[in-house]
Amino acid sequence: MVRNWLMASVCGAALLLAAPAFAQTPAPQAVQAVTAAAAPAASDTRRDFGKVSFDRHSIILDGKPTVIWSSEFHYYRLPSPSLWRDILQKMKASGFNTVALYFSWGYHSPAPGVYDFSGVRDVDTLLDMAADEGMYVITRAGPYVNAELSRGGFPGWLVKQNAKARTDAPEYMAAADEWLTRINKIIAKHQYGDGKGTVILHQIENELLLTNAEQQRYMQHLYDRARADGVTVPIFHNDIGRNGRWVPASSPVEGTIKGPTDLYAFDGYPGGSCDVAAKPTNGGLAPDWGLYGPGGARGGASASPNTPGFAAEYGGGWFDYWGSNGTYDCTAIQRGKRYQRVFYGTNLANGITAQSFYMGFGGTSWGWQPAPVVYTSYDYGAAIDEARNLRPKALELKQLGQFIQSFPSLARMDKGPEIKASSDKVRIYHNVNAETGAHLLFAAHAPSNARSDDAFTFEVETADGRYRIPQAGTLRLNGFDAKLLIAAHDLGAHRLVYSTSELQTRIKDGAGDLALFYGRKGEDGEMVLRFTGQPAVEVTEGSAEHVFDAATGDLRLNYRHEGLIRLRITGGGRPPLHLLIGEEDVAAAFWRQETAGGAILARGPALVRSATLSGGQLALSGDVAEEATLEIWGPRFKTLRWNGREVSGDHGASGSWLSKKPLPGAAKVELPALLEWRVGQETPEAKRDFDDAAWQAIDKRGTAATIKPPTGQPVMDMSAYNFHNGDVWYRGRFEGGPAARKIALHYGAGGSGMLQLWLDGRFVGQHELPSGMARPLTHGVAEFDLPPEALLAGPHVLSVMVRNNGHNWDLEADDAHKEPRGLVSVSLSAQSGPSFAVPIAWKIQGNKGGEAIADKVRGPMNTGGLFGERSGWHLPGFDDGKWDKARLPATQVLPGTTWYRTTFDLAVPKGHDASLGLSIGNPEVPRSAVNYRALLFVNGWNMGQFIAHVGPQRRFVIPNGILNPNGKNTLAVAVTSDGGSGNGLEQVQLVNLGTVRGGVPLTLVESPGAK
Repeated sequence: MVRNWLMASVCGAALLLAAPAFAQTPAPQAVQAVTAAAAPAASDTRRDFGKVSFDRHSIILDGKPTVIWSSEFHYYRLPSPSLWRDILQKMKASGFNTVALYFSWGYHSPAPGVYDFSGVRDVDTLLDMAADEGMYVITRAGPYVNAELSRGGFPGWLVKQNAKARTDAPEYMAAADEWLTRINKIIAKHQYGDGKGTVILHQIENELLLTNAEQQRYMQHLYDRARADGVTVPIFHNDIGRNGRWVPASSPVEGTIKGPTDLYAFDGYPGGSCDVAAKPTNGGLAPDWGLYGPGGARGGASASPNTPGFAAEYGGGWFDYWGSNGTYDCTAIQRGKRYQRVFYGTNLANGITAQSFYMGFGGTSWGWQPAPVVYTSYDYGAAIDEARNLRPKALELKQLGQFIQSFPSLARMDKGPEIKASSDKVRIYHNVNAETGAHLLFAAHAPSNARSDDAFTFEVETADGRYRIPQAGTLRLNGFDAKLLIAAHDLGAHRLVYSTSELQTRIKDGAGDLALFYGRKGEDGEMVLRFTGQPAVEVTEGSAEHVFDAATGDLRLNYRHEGLIRLRITGGGRPPLHLLIGEEDVAAAFWRQETAGGAILARGPALVRSATLSGGQLALSGDVAEEATLEIWGPRFKTLRWNGREVSGDHGASGSWLSKKPLPGAAKVELPALLEWRVGQETPEAKRDFDDAAWQAIDKRGTAATIKPPTGQPVMDMSAYNFHNGDVWYRGRFEGGPAARKIALHYGAGGSGMLQLWLDGRFVGQHELPSGMARPLTHGVAEFDLPPEALLAGPHVLSVMVRNNGHNWDLEADDAHKEPRGLVSVSLSAQSGPSFAVPIAWKIQGNKGGEAIADKVRGPMNTGGLFGERSGWHLPGFDDGKWDKARLPATQVLPGTTWYRTTFDLAVPKGHDASLGLSIGNPEVPRSAVNYRALLFVNGWNMGQFIAHVGPQRRFVIPNGILNPNGKNTLAVAVTSDGGSGNGLEQVQLVNLGTVRGGVPLTLVESPGAK
């Protein structure tokens, strides 16, 4: 840390220097020097919905224009309600004021008319938590959500409808109303303005491409349904790709398609993606989808000029597919630090005052939730990773979010006069708030994805005068970067003329103010403040030079961003001002929390979750990974408690409170080795004499599937028989003869799905749908030559197991979710004879109970039709005492499915949050050299599917609550293999994915055992 740069005297002394040679001429204070350029009328388009309103600039809450800074969270991808609070607290601490929530219809409904909103589906509690944590909520209830869910979130039973989904077809609308009346009424209880809730916006449908009459009537019905169910907040739709669809009636823009909405919102995922080797790329340009864009129906916010710019989904990552090289860590970089500053900053400069980033926390697509385009992990490269750790990108989001909170003028800005930088490699977006006179000066590369190192200056005129910025030192953009600079802004009781450091936050500090600014390490910084007289400046840490111009009242500070510079400014006709000016990473470590006595700033811990101030006691909660000294700024207090324990400390000369001893770091968590296993062989369905009398007979009933069997053949798709998720078994009987030679099985199985075939108990073979494609093939034909025994006269039995890896989404509103799963048709014939030559009588069996699910706690997505699942082999308490003992890796492998079970005890230290998971095989490679699949059940919950030879996922997060961190746990692994040499379960081990001292109170999730 350099402490002597530009020092006028000894560090820490009060410095008084002469006026600068380059003096500025201020504009009269009573006259606003700049007005917004070419802006349409602003206030006459305001619409009120109780305490929620909006005009063309922004959402207005309780009369206050508000920038909505949101990120997406899916409760159904975190099946532990206690941890929902953990995610909400981390989002709030990371600078977000809003959370967006998709609601998955299929997660709640296993059968028509049957709904569950309890346990891991208790969205009423979720919305209460959001209000508790001070988070506004955007609700997105569908009926269709997409979200890379099987069927796009539709329930399994909906695929049986002949009516076209996402239209006003009566049968579909009746089903949708079942869902909407229930979820809308829950949402309505939690709306902002009723004294309890924080729901401020509500979305109907999602990314509906078609706008025909049947969709128009459908959308109107959804709008009317929401209003009839008590939803009073503004309603919007998310337009995929900014095509001007479903804009409000108020839009005067030609080429738009109007619909029953109050607001227009759109989505976009710019910025490029990682390459096939999971390495970041240079990406694309940050688009102008607002004030600086091309305008018109397809220009983004310009499609609806009388409503605020609203990006309902903006890329915060991307999903990954079966057979990739594993892109989530790369995506977190590709769409992480700097991308966020450049792209999200460009949105702010374009007047997009409502942004929601998809995803804030991706989570786990546990059970059979994944659509064919994704595997179990839905990490998404999000700011909060799947194991609930804050990624480095979250700290940059925190800086941006705190800036938005501290610069309220951002909510009502229009384009200002054009400003040209001295370098043609830098572009300045210049916006002005006509009411406050504040200026936003967003500096980005031209083009925005350039990586060059460019120094520049620019001139701006504000109510405070005309300035060339900077007056001393160098302002630069070095590498992929952008800067959100401001001018003519009131910092509490102080006047910021301009700054080349970026404002992070401001709070009240006793009788005065405290402001935190930052810049890139080693770069020059300059700040000008306005006073009525000469102030005294004391540098208590770091180095800074200052000059005062008595003619203008300008105090100019110059410094280099190194470590943390602390200054105290007193006098000059204003209250005291504490300035903290840090290098970027230093400032990113500051946490802001609100209390009844005012906001506090804290640094030291890995996370500050909450703060309350009462009776002179400040109580903080948060996380510590490594021991850290706690430092606090803000309102005075007598005692401090951290996570319930008193911490001693003192207020120092610089004004902050400092703990006398560091907060202790996280203790080591000892994990048991998984050495002792029990092994049981299943697949009795393959045996010739297996009793399938209770199975359903395949017949020629109707089907709504988009691929029908050949005329005259029976309907075989699993959903026609009320089996919708996971594995499904078929058994077919035929008479042997010379035509029973070649078999062709047309089947649907989703991404990387598979099929296994037996004849009379003898394994014939396995077929897999291809992997390694972002949009995979989801159905195919498996062809086998049957063993010679099939030619023998007499009865024979075919046994077929199909692994269904999810139904397609319905992204293009073409009923793609109805593509069949399981078998479509089976042809048994001679090599050269006609197809379907040999009649086969089939039976089918899927998950236990079908739509009348047996396990109502874990719900419809947890299990499929494996014999072990139907028999409870995955459950805690199942008696496996007669099974053989085993060790891993497996040495004996048979075709079909083999179960491995073990138990283990955990003893995570009290007051700790340890995120644990399971790792299979070598975690350093995306695929194994052996061929098998494994379903992982922890305490009866299906926490994911591992496909060894496909990959890329090898580590599986097991959330606390499902996992008992202080007690006994049961792990069951269902391994499906072709029986080839070595194609068996590899080593399985527990792994620690991140531990902190802290966390949130945990309630174990109900996990019923075997009966």
